[in-house]
Amino acid sequence: MQHPEPPIVNEHSLDRDCTTLSRHVLQQLSSFNPEAQDISAIMNRIALAAKLVSRRLSKAGLMAGALGFTGETNVQGESVKKMDIYANEVFISVFKQSGLVCRLASEEMEKPYYIPENCPVGRYTLLYDPIDGSSNVDINLNVGSIFSLRQQQGEDLDGEAQDLLQSGDRQIAAGYVLYGPSTVLVYSLGKGVHSFILDPSLGEFILAGENIKIPHHGPVYSVNEGNYWQWNESIREYIRYVHRHEGYTARYSGALVGDFHRILLQGGVFLYPGTVQKPEGKLRLLYESSPLAFLTEQAGGKASTGEQRILDVIPDKLHARTPLVIGSTKDVELVESFIQDWTRRQLETESVTVS
Repeated sequence: MQHPEPPIVNEHSLDRDCTTLSRHVLQQLSSFNPEAQDISAIMNRIALAAKLVSRRLSKAGLMAGALGFTGETNVQGESVKKMDIYANEVFISVFKQSGLVCRLASEEMEKPYYIPENCPVGRYTLLYDPIDGSSNVDINLNVGSIFSLRQQQGEDLDGEAQDLLQSGDRQIAAGYVLYGPSTVLVYSLGKGVHSFILDPSLGEFILAGENIKIPHHGPVYSVNEGNYWQWNESIREYIRYVHRHEGYTARYSGALVGDFHRILLQGGVFLYPGTVQKPEGKLRLLYESSPLAFLTEQAGGKASTGEQRILDVIPDKLHARTPLVIGSTKDVELVESFIQDWTRRQLETESVTVS
């Protein structure tokens, strides 16, 4: 008796239909001029940093000194993980000798890291969160890196990088890397949102999805409901609303990149609102909220503080924080409507009290 031949599985191979990240960036820019080549080279360096961090994460449990806390706190007042330090140093290392960027600004560093030898040529600044969701590292859950690229404005003679305190519309590029079952890089140059998957056998990020669009509405709401009693009433009213209505499902991992990636592909809304005691919220505008807002708008979604478009917010300091409501347009607007209604009622109550 003859048995049927097993199906042949064709592995994805590097051929003319297989688009690498560097090739895609140049196609996006439709040019081979010096600026296009610089941006392509910067994206390649970001990809290299992602590969190094991904390799470290894949072996972290087998390496001494890779997991756990350092015992120090960063400029944000947060406990620092060893992986935070490693990833931050990786980004510095891959750009230090590149001649591409003049400054690196990270949420792990109080002030920007200057590379003077690059400044005459590399008039760019890379802002990044080296490891987002680092509390997940020790328990082998997904984490990510977030990045944003800006052009340096002026001479920055005082070393305070005041030119970075501008709206998110000034970003040239933004994106993130998600370290999970596969390593995924998502980026935008202001011409749509595109995703790449790292092929370890090739050592290349290969195009997986082009011109990604967030669904207008999705079933997922992603928020840390452990903070319920710390929020003002408008956010609590929204949470009670989704609890009472069918079609909503809660998903929250504790890693912004992972939760946002789900929203990008499946639709819904991610919230990290401020609290009564800390209305500014927890997320950093320049390293987290603004880059993801840039991607969201390019994908047809919406990003808001709950009251203002994220990309319109001008920070007053490098490590400024902001509330974040981000995702499908319909779902973000629903959250905003609860905030607006609550604000209106508060104003009416105050008006009655005064009269």
